[in-house]
Amino acid sequence: MLRALSKSHAAAVRILAPRAAVLVETVRGRKSRFDPKAKSKADRIKVPSYSNAKDMFRLNVRFSEYQLLVRAIRFMFTEKRKKRKYEEEKGTLAEERVRKEKEEHRALMAWNDAENLKQRIIREERLKKITEAKELKLREEVLLHQKEQEIYIKEKEMLILQLQEEVKNFITQQNLDERIEEALNNPKSYNYAIDKTGQITKRTAFQ
Repeated sequence: MLRALSKSHAAAVRILAPRAAVLVETVRGRKSRFDPKAKSKADRIKVPSYSNAKDMFRLNVRFSEYQLLVRAIRFMFTEKRKKRKYEEEKGTLAEERVRKEKEEHRALMAWNDAENLKQRIIREERLKKITEAKELKLREEVLLHQKEQEIYIKEKEMLILQLQEEVKNFITQQNLDERIEEALNNPKSYNYAIDKTGQITKRTAFQ
């Protein structure tokens, strides 16, 4: 109904308007590029959508692989088309070219095998040197560990001998009376002063 009213209104304006006047109909649609921003969107800030860096890297890698595969397939089809056209145009020459290509391929394969053998010898020598270096380092570590173990055992043996010597001076139930009598016969004064070097400078006489 509104559409009909708008049509009738436009027709009435067209009839009643003077001849020299310019008629402009109001049409709802997209605004022009010169119109200002809407008030409801004045404070709107465009935030880019979230994208995961790992996913983007994976997609780029897969897209590169896809482009490479498509390029290779396109090149293969192009080569097949050119080869078919060449064989159709030049039959005997094509056979000669195929024979030369086979010979060239055979020579290149022989060269490739020789290079592979050379590289394998170099690689085996390098791996042998690396293995020998690892074994030498392992032997050095074992010898160093053995020396450290021997030093540790000697230190413990010396400590045991020292303890055995100290045990002889321990007070036991058997020599308790002798030690008491010795302490009474040889009194000692522990009231003394020392200097900065730790030497005893003055001792109080035992009373």
